[in-house]
Amino acid sequence: MKSAGELGLYTNLVTSAIGLSRRRAEELRAAGLDHVQISVQAGEPVVSDRIAGMRSFERKIEAAQVVKELGWPLTVNVVLHRQNIDTIADILRLAEQLAADRVELANTQYYGWALRNRDTLLPSEAQLRRAEVVVRAARKRLAGRMDLIYVLPDYYSRYPKPCMGGWGKRQLTVAPNGDTLPCPAAHAIPLPRASVREDSLERIWTSSPLFQRFRGTDWMPDPCRSCDRREIDFGGCRCQAFQLTGDAARTDPVCHLSPDHAIVAETVRAANEGTGPRVGVLVPRPHRG
Repeated sequence: MKSAGELGLYTNLVTSAIGLSRRRAEELRAAGLDHVQISVQAGEPVVSDRIAGMRSFERKIEAAQVVKELGWPLTVNVVLHRQNIDTIADILRLAEQLAADRVELANTQYYGWALRNRDTLLPSEAQLRRAEVVVRAARKRLAGRMDLIYVLPDYYSRYPKPCMGGWGKRQLTVAPNGDTLPCPAAHAIPLPRASVREDSLERIWTSSPLFQRFRGTDWMPDPCRSCDRREIDFGGCRCQAFQLTGDAARTDPVCHLSPDHAIVAETVRAANEGTGPRVGVLVPRPHRG
């Protein structure tokens, strides 16, 4: 942390806050941490704890209060889905109570654990419309006091979002074991590894097979190769393409031009057949030994 600060890097702790005690927070403050982002699952304890699968809401609130007491900027992040999007007004009230500087309301990306629970998590179009009304009003009311970011779910877009601004274009992730990735979820794709324990960050970024694989546009198949948007969305999310088609080089099925778009269209149709949240039972995350 200290070395990052000396290099002029801005450091951000993205955390569930379960392990963020006051002692740890004070150590991180002394080490020069610049910013803290805390995730919550909903704006009130019962729903938040149910979605989290454990009693955690009160601990998150205590940690957020410590963050503000120690003088950090605070971001509250909430991953939205069918089971909490109707409580978005409660979420925003909570963020105000915590004096958050920034709120990120990001709809779920459906790969990994979320893909296995997609039928329970994907919101309906009506839910999205209601949420957008609340967000627009909050942006007006909170202007100048709180940055409010609202990200629509990919499945309701005509075009995909660029993968981290483009694969290996401007961002990377270094995992605790040293694995270096073009995006946090790229470990889900069977590609060559790159690790800062085995190579320099400079060589990984500039010449590793992993970072070169989907960088730029030369790798693209049609319809991406001949599309005017190829340098805007870069074919979309590689992880999503792999999860939905088994081939990370396919056009992201979210795109209405993708030959695999029917996969997404059918899922959206099913999500809009019912009314209200499908509470259901979420498939648990696998335990790691």
